[in-house]
Amino acid sequence: MRLPIERIEAIPARLPTIRPHHLAFATVDAMDVVIVQVTAGGVVGLGEASTIGGPRWGEESPEGIAAVTAGYLAEPMLGQDAAQLNNVEARIGRAVRGNAFAKAALSMAIHDAVARAHGVGLADLLGGPQCVQLPLAWTLASGDTTRDIEEGERMLATRRHRAFKLKIGAHAPEADIAHVAAIARAFEGRASVRVDVNQAWDEATAARSLPALAEAGVVMAEQPVPSWNVPAMARLQRANPRLSIMGDEGVATPQDALRHATEVACTAMALKPAKHGGVSGTRAVAAIARAAGLGLYGGTMLEGTIGTLGALHLYSTLGDFAWGTELFGPLLLRDTLATTVPEYRDFAIHLPTGPGIGTELDTDKLAHYRTDRTRSLHPA
Repeated sequence: MRLPIERIEAIPARLPTIRPHHLAFATVDAMDVVIVQVTAGGVVGLGEASTIGGPRWGEESPEGIAAVTAGYLAEPMLGQDAAQLNNVEARIGRAVRGNAFAKAALSMAIHDAVARAHGVGLADLLGGPQCVQLPLAWTLASGDTTRDIEEGERMLATRRHRAFKLKIGAHAPEADIAHVAAIARAFEGRASVRVDVNQAWDEATAARSLPALAEAGVVMAEQPVPSWNVPAMARLQRANPRLSIMGDEGVATPQDALRHATEVACTAMALKPAKHGGVSGTRAVAAIARAAGLGLYGGTMLEGTIGTLGALHLYSTLGDFAWGTELFGPLLLRDTLATTVPEYRDFAIHLPTGPGIGTELDTDKLAHYRTDRTRSLHPA
Protein backbone atom coordinates (compact mmCIF):
# COMPACT_ATOMS: atom_id res chain seq x y z
CA MET A 1 0.00 0.00 0.00
CA ARG A 2 1.55 3.27 -1.12
CA LEU A 3 0.74 6.32 1.01
CA PRO A 4 2.08 9.48 -0.61
CA ILE A 5 2.42 12.38 1.83
CA GLU A 6 0.07 15.05 0.53
CA ARG A 7 -0.03 17.66 3.30
CA ILE A 8 1.80 18.60 6.52
CA GLU A 9 0.36 21.12 8.97
CA ALA A 10 1.77 22.40 12.28
CA ILE A 11 -0.55 24.35 14.59
CA PRO A 12 0.62 25.87 17.90
CA ALA A 13 -1.76 25.94 20.89
CA ARG A 14 -1.67 26.74 24.59
CA LEU A 15 -3.55 24.78 27.25
CA PRO A 16 -4.00 25.86 30.90
CA THR A 17 -2.71 23.60 33.69
CA ILE A 18 -4.63 22.56 36.81
CA ARG A 19 -2.00 24.21 39.02
CA PRO A 20 1.40 25.90 38.67
CA HIS A 21 4.11 23.35 37.92
CA HIS A 22 7.38 24.43 39.58
CA LEU A 23 10.69 23.36 38.05
CA ALA A 24 14.27 24.42 38.72
CA PHE A 25 14.27 26.77 35.73
CA ALA A 26 10.66 27.97 35.44
CA THR A 27 7.11 27.85 36.77
CA VAL A 28 4.63 26.58 34.20
CA ASP A 29 0.94 27.51 34.37
CA ALA A 30 0.11 26.77 30.73
CA MET A 31 1.54 24.27 28.25
CA ASP A 32 2.57 25.30 24.76
CA VAL A 33 2.10 22.50 22.26
CA VAL A 34 2.30 22.09 18.51
CA ILE A 35 -0.15 19.73 16.82
CA VAL A 36 1.19 18.17 13.62
CA GLN A 37 -1.21 16.71 11.07
CA VAL A 38 0.07 14.62 8.17
CA THR A 39 -2.22 13.60 5.32
CA ALA A 40 -0.91 10.55 3.48
CA GLY A 41 -3.00 8.61 0.97
CA GLY A 42 -6.05 10.50 2.22
CA VAL A 43 -5.46 9.38 5.83
CA VAL A 44 -4.64 11.95 8.54
CA GLY A 45 -2.10 11.12 11.23
CA LEU A 46 -1.44 13.10 14.40
CA GLY A 47 1.69 14.09 16.28
CA GLU A 48 2.43 16.56 19.05
CA ALA A 49 5.41 18.49 20.36
CA SER A 50 5.40 20.16 23.76
CA THR A 51 7.98 22.46 25.28
CA ILE A 52 8.08 22.92 29.06
CA GLY A 53 8.87 26.59 29.42
CA GLY A 54 9.87 26.86 25.74
CA PRO A 55 13.55 27.71 25.21
CA ARG A 56 14.04 27.94 28.96
CA TRP A 57 14.30 24.11 28.96
CA GLY A 58 15.85 23.42 25.56
CA GLU A 59 16.70 24.97 22.25
CA GLU A 60 13.27 24.81 20.59
CA SER A 61 10.26 27.08 20.97
CA PRO A 62 6.65 26.37 19.94
CA GLU A 63 6.89 29.01 17.25
CA GLY A 64 10.11 27.52 15.94
CA ILE A 65 8.74 23.97 15.96
CA ALA A 66 5.70 25.04 13.94
CA ALA A 67 7.81 26.99 11.44
CA VAL A 68 10.43 24.28 10.96
CA THR A 69 7.81 21.53 10.59
CA ALA A 70 5.63 23.41 8.10
CA GLY A 71 8.64 24.62 6.14
CA TYR A 72 12.02 22.94 6.26
CA LEU A 73 10.68 19.49 7.20
CA ALA A 74 7.57 19.51 5.05
CA GLU A 75 9.37 20.48 1.86
CA PRO A 76 11.47 17.30 1.45
CA MET A 77 8.70 15.05 2.80
CA LEU A 78 5.83 15.99 0.51
CA GLY A 79 5.28 13.30 -2.11
CA GLN A 80 7.26 10.69 -0.19
CA ASP A 81 5.70 7.30 0.56
CA ALA A 82 4.78 7.38 4.26
CA ALA A 83 4.57 3.58 4.31
CA GLN A 84 8.34 3.36 3.74
CA LEU A 85 8.99 4.19 7.37
CA ASN A 86 12.73 3.54 7.41
CA ASN A 87 13.24 5.90 4.48
CA VAL A 88 10.89 8.42 6.06
CA GLU A 89 12.82 8.47 9.34
CA ALA A 90 16.15 8.79 7.53
CA ARG A 91 14.83 11.63 5.38
CA ILE A 92 13.49 13.50 8.42
CA GLY A 93 16.87 13.09 10.11
CA ARG A 94 18.71 14.58 7.12
CA ALA A 95 16.28 17.42 6.47
CA VAL A 96 17.49 19.75 9.25
CA ARG A 97 20.13 19.81 11.95
CA GLY A 98 18.94 19.49 15.54
CA ASN A 99 15.25 20.37 15.96
CA ALA A 100 14.55 17.02 17.64
CA PHE A 101 11.12 18.09 18.94
CA ALA A 102 9.88 19.07 15.50
CA LYS A 103 11.28 15.87 14.00
CA ALA A 104 9.64 13.75 16.71
CA ALA A 105 6.19 15.26 16.18
CA LEU A 106 6.41 14.70 12.44
CA SER A 107 7.74 11.17 12.91
CA MET A 108 4.85 10.30 15.21
CA ALA A 109 2.25 11.82 12.88
CA ILE A 110 3.55 9.81 9.92
CA HIS A 111 3.60 6.58 11.93
CA ASP A 112 0.07 7.33 13.12
CA ALA A 113 -1.13 7.85 9.54
CA VAL A 114 0.40 4.57 8.38
CA ALA A 115 -1.11 2.64 11.30
CA ARG A 116 -4.53 4.16 10.61
CA ALA A 117 -4.26 3.31 6.92
CA HIS A 118 -3.65 -0.32 7.87
CA GLY A 119 -6.42 -0.29 10.48
CA VAL A 120 -4.09 -1.22 13.35
CA GLY A 121 -2.88 0.40 16.52
CA LEU A 122 0.48 2.16 16.42
CA ALA A 123 1.97 -0.43 18.79
CA ASP A 124 0.94 -3.19 16.37
CA LEU A 125 2.58 -1.33 13.49
CA LEU A 126 5.80 -1.29 15.57
CA GLY A 127 5.75 -5.05 16.09
CA GLY A 128 3.17 -5.38 18.83
CA PRO A 129 2.98 -4.34 22.48
CA GLN A 130 4.89 -6.29 25.11
CA CYS A 131 2.53 -4.92 27.75
CA VAL A 132 -0.83 -3.15 27.69
CA GLN A 133 -0.30 -1.04 30.80
CA LEU A 134 2.68 0.81 32.24
CA PRO A 135 3.29 2.00 35.84
CA LEU A 136 2.64 5.72 36.23
CA ALA A 137 4.53 8.20 38.41
CA TRP A 138 3.27 11.66 39.38
CA THR A 139 5.23 14.85 39.94
CA LEU A 140 4.51 16.69 43.17
CA ALA A 141 5.52 20.18 42.09
CA SER A 142 3.39 22.72 43.93
CA GLY A 143 6.47 23.79 45.88
CA ASP A 144 4.60 23.56 49.20
CA THR A 145 5.39 20.56 51.44
CA THR A 146 1.98 20.27 53.07
CA ARG A 147 0.15 20.70 49.80
CA ASP A 148 2.38 18.12 48.08
CA ILE A 149 1.73 15.56 50.83
CA GLU A 150 -2.02 16.15 50.62
CA GLU A 151 -1.88 15.75 46.84
CA GLY A 152 0.12 12.55 47.16
CA GLU A 153 -2.38 11.12 49.64
CA ARG A 154 -5.18 11.77 47.13
CA MET A 155 -3.23 9.98 44.41
CA LEU A 156 -2.71 6.94 46.63
CA ALA A 157 -6.32 6.88 47.80
CA THR A 158 -7.63 6.92 44.23
CA ARG A 159 -5.04 4.31 43.12
CA ARG A 160 -3.68 6.64 40.47
CA HIS A 161 0.00 6.91 41.48
CA ARG A 162 2.35 5.34 44.02
CA ALA A 163 5.61 6.76 42.69
CA PHE A 164 6.25 10.46 43.25
CA LYS A 165 8.87 12.67 41.65
CA LEU A 166 9.82 15.98 43.28
CA LYS A 167 11.22 18.86 41.25
CA ILE A 168 14.07 20.49 43.16
CA GLY A 169 16.99 22.79 42.47
CA ALA A 170 15.24 26.17 42.47
CA HIS A 171 15.92 26.73 46.19
CA ALA A 172 18.88 26.32 48.53
CA PRO A 173 19.86 22.63 48.70
CA GLU A 174 19.19 22.52 52.45
CA ALA A 175 15.61 23.73 51.91
CA ASP A 176 15.07 21.28 49.07
CA ILE A 177 16.41 18.38 51.13
CA ALA A 178 14.16 19.25 54.07
CA HIS A 179 11.16 19.44 51.72
CA VAL A 180 11.98 16.08 50.13
CA ALA A 181 12.74 14.37 53.46
CA ALA A 182 9.36 15.40 54.91
CA ILE A 183 7.55 13.97 51.90
CA ALA A 184 9.63 10.78 51.92
CA ARG A 185 8.78 10.26 55.60
CA ALA A 186 5.09 10.81 54.91
CA PHE A 187 5.03 8.08 52.24
CA GLU A 188 7.58 5.66 53.69
CA GLY A 189 6.60 2.09 52.84
CA ARG A 190 3.66 3.24 50.70
CA ALA A 191 5.17 5.03 47.71
CA SER A 192 8.49 5.49 45.92
CA VAL A 193 10.02 8.99 46.09
CA ARG A 194 12.40 10.33 43.44
CA VAL A 195 13.84 13.78 42.67
CA ASP A 196 14.57 15.65 39.45
CA VAL A 197 17.18 18.39 39.77
CA ASN A 198 16.90 19.48 36.11
CA GLN A 199 20.67 20.18 35.90
CA ALA A 200 20.47 22.84 38.63
CA TRP A 201 23.46 21.73 40.75
CA ASP A 202 27.18 21.77 40.16
CA GLU A 203 29.15 18.67 41.08
CA ALA A 204 30.17 19.94 44.52
CA THR A 205 26.58 20.72 45.47
CA ALA A 206 25.40 17.35 44.19
CA ALA A 207 28.18 15.56 46.07
CA ARG A 208 27.03 17.20 49.32
CA SER A 209 23.31 16.76 48.70
CA LEU A 210 22.83 13.31 47.19
CA PRO A 211 23.89 11.33 50.29
CA ALA A 212 21.37 13.28 52.38
CA LEU A 213 18.64 12.53 49.87
CA ALA A 214 19.51 8.82 49.92
CA GLU A 215 19.45 8.86 53.73
CA ALA A 216 15.98 10.47 53.58
CA GLY A 217 14.66 7.55 51.51
CA VAL A 218 14.95 8.92 47.96
CA VAL A 219 15.62 6.08 45.51
CA MET A 220 16.49 7.98 42.33
CA ALA A 221 17.95 11.37 41.36
CA GLU A 222 17.43 12.59 37.82
CA GLN A 223 20.03 14.73 36.04
CA PRO A 224 21.58 16.37 39.13
CA VAL A 225 24.27 18.22 37.12
CA PRO A 226 24.40 19.88 33.67
CA SER A 227 23.94 17.59 30.70
CA TRP A 228 27.48 18.13 29.40
CA ASN A 229 29.12 16.94 32.62
CA VAL A 230 29.05 13.21 32.03
CA PRO A 231 32.25 12.56 34.07
CA ALA A 232 30.56 14.19 37.09
CA MET A 233 27.52 11.96 36.61
CA ALA A 234 29.84 8.93 36.70
CA ARG A 235 31.65 10.12 39.83
CA LEU A 236 28.38 10.85 41.60
CA GLN A 237 26.94 7.46 40.72
CA ARG A 238 30.04 5.67 42.03
CA ALA A 239 29.93 7.69 45.24
CA ASN A 240 26.23 7.02 45.84
CA PRO A 241 25.55 3.30 45.24
CA ARG A 242 22.31 3.46 47.26
CA LEU A 243 20.89 5.97 44.82
CA SER A 244 20.09 5.40 41.18
CA ILE A 245 21.18 8.37 39.09
CA MET A 246 19.18 8.88 35.91
CA GLY A 247 20.34 10.54 32.74
CA ASP A 248 17.75 12.76 31.07
CA GLU A 249 18.81 16.01 29.39
CA GLY A 250 22.24 14.47 28.86
CA VAL A 251 20.84 11.50 26.95
CA ALA A 252 19.32 12.77 23.70
CA THR A 253 21.08 10.84 20.93
CA PRO A 254 22.20 7.21 20.67
CA GLN A 255 25.74 8.55 20.93
CA ASP A 256 24.85 10.22 24.24
CA ALA A 257 23.38 6.97 25.49
CA LEU A 258 26.49 5.03 24.46
CA ARG A 259 28.77 7.48 26.28
CA HIS A 260 26.71 7.32 29.48
CA ALA A 261 26.67 3.54 29.32
CA THR A 262 30.40 3.27 28.61
CA GLU A 263 31.35 5.66 31.43
CA VAL A 264 28.75 4.14 33.80
CA ALA A 265 27.44 7.66 34.29
CA CYS A 266 23.99 6.49 35.40
CA THR A 267 22.03 3.36 36.20
CA ALA A 268 18.85 4.53 34.48
CA MET A 269 17.89 6.50 31.38
CA ALA A 270 14.80 8.59 30.74
CA LEU A 271 13.31 8.10 27.30
CA LYS A 272 11.47 10.96 25.57
CA PRO A 273 10.61 10.71 21.87
CA ALA A 274 10.89 14.51 21.67
CA LYS A 275 14.55 14.63 22.68
CA HIS A 276 15.40 11.54 20.58
CA GLY A 277 13.90 13.00 17.40
CA GLY A 278 11.17 10.42 16.90
CA VAL A 279 10.39 6.74 16.87
CA SER A 280 13.66 5.31 15.52
CA GLY A 281 15.82 7.48 17.77
CA THR A 282 13.86 6.42 20.85
CA ARG A 283 14.19 2.75 19.97
CA ALA A 284 17.95 3.15 19.42
CA VAL A 285 18.49 4.80 22.83
CA ALA A 286 16.35 2.13 24.51
CA ALA A 287 18.35 -0.64 22.86
CA ILE A 288 21.65 0.80 24.10
CA ALA A 289 20.27 1.19 27.62
CA ARG A 290 19.07 -2.40 27.66
CA ALA A 291 22.34 -3.72 26.27
CA ALA A 292 24.16 -1.91 29.10
CA GLY A 293 21.79 -3.26 31.75
CA LEU A 294 20.36 0.18 32.57
CA GLY A 295 16.80 0.69 33.77
CA LEU A 296 14.35 2.56 31.54
CA TYR A 297 12.01 5.37 32.50
CA GLY A 298 9.24 6.50 30.15
CA GLY A 299 9.59 10.27 30.31
CA THR A 300 7.37 13.07 29.09
CA MET A 301 7.55 16.70 28.02
CA LEU A 302 4.05 17.07 29.50
CA GLU A 303 2.45 16.51 26.14
CA GLY A 304 -1.33 16.47 25.94
CA THR A 305 -3.36 13.43 24.93
CA ILE A 306 -2.01 13.13 21.39
CA GLY A 307 1.67 13.13 22.33
CA THR A 308 1.04 11.01 25.42
CA LEU A 309 -0.75 8.26 23.54
CA GLY A 310 1.90 8.26 20.83
CA ALA A 311 4.62 7.77 23.45
CA LEU A 312 2.56 5.13 25.26
CA HIS A 313 2.20 3.04 22.10
CA LEU A 314 5.94 3.29 21.48
CA TYR A 315 6.91 2.51 25.09
CA SER A 316 4.59 -0.49 25.17
CA THR A 317 6.76 -2.17 22.52
CA LEU A 318 10.04 -1.72 24.42
CA GLY A 319 9.62 -4.22 27.26
CA ASP A 320 10.05 -3.63 30.98
CA PHE A 321 10.34 -0.11 32.37
CA ALA A 322 12.16 -0.57 35.67
CA TRP A 323 11.32 2.97 36.77
CA GLY A 324 7.85 3.15 35.21
CA THR A 325 6.65 6.14 33.23
CA GLU A 326 5.44 9.68 33.83
CA LEU A 327 2.91 9.95 31.01
CA PHE A 328 0.62 12.15 33.08
CA GLY A 329 0.59 15.23 30.85
CA PRO A 330 -3.17 15.10 30.17
CA LEU A 331 -3.84 14.94 33.92
CA LEU A 332 -1.97 18.20 34.46
CA LEU A 333 -4.01 20.04 31.82
CA ARG A 334 -7.46 21.54 32.28
CA ASP A 335 -8.55 20.56 28.78
CA THR A 336 -7.65 18.30 25.87
CA LEU A 337 -7.31 18.67 22.11
CA ALA A 338 -8.41 15.05 21.58
CA THR A 339 -11.80 13.34 21.49
CA THR A 340 -10.80 10.61 23.95
CA VAL A 341 -8.29 10.70 26.80
CA PRO A 342 -5.94 8.05 28.22
CA GLU A 343 -7.25 5.59 30.79
CA TYR A 344 -5.57 5.95 34.17
CA ARG A 345 -6.32 3.38 36.88
CA ASP A 346 -4.65 0.96 39.28
CA PHE A 347 -1.44 3.03 39.32
CA ALA A 348 -0.98 2.62 35.56
CA ILE A 349 -1.75 4.11 32.17
CA HIS A 350 -3.51 1.67 29.83
CA LEU A 351 -2.94 1.18 26.12
CA PRO A 352 -6.02 2.22 24.11
CA THR A 353 -7.62 0.25 21.32
CA GLY A 354 -8.48 1.53 17.86
CA PRO A 355 -6.36 2.47 14.85
CA GLY A 356 -3.26 4.61 15.15
CA ILE A 357 -2.69 6.22 18.54
CA GLY A 358 -6.31 5.59 19.53
CA THR A 359 -7.85 9.07 19.50
CA GLU A 360 -8.97 11.81 17.12
CA LEU A 361 -8.29 15.53 17.03
CA ASP A 362 -10.98 17.76 18.53
CA THR A 363 -10.97 20.46 15.87
CA ASP A 364 -13.23 22.80 17.84
CA LYS A 365 -10.90 22.72 20.84
CA LEU A 366 -7.88 23.28 18.61
CA ALA A 367 -9.60 26.27 17.02
CA HIS A 368 -10.17 27.71 20.47
CA TYR A 369 -6.71 27.17 21.95
CA ARG A 370 -4.52 27.76 18.92
CA THR A 371 -2.07 30.63 19.38
CA ASP A 372 -1.37 31.61 15.80
CA ARG A 373 -4.38 33.87 16.22
CA THR A 374 -5.71 35.52 19.36
CA ARG A 375 -7.57 33.24 21.75
CA SER A 376 -8.27 33.40 25.48
CA LEU A 377 -6.90 30.69 27.79
CA HIS A 378 -10.31 29.71 29.14
CA PRO A 379 -13.45 28.87 27.15
CA ALA A 380 -16.30 31.34 27.49
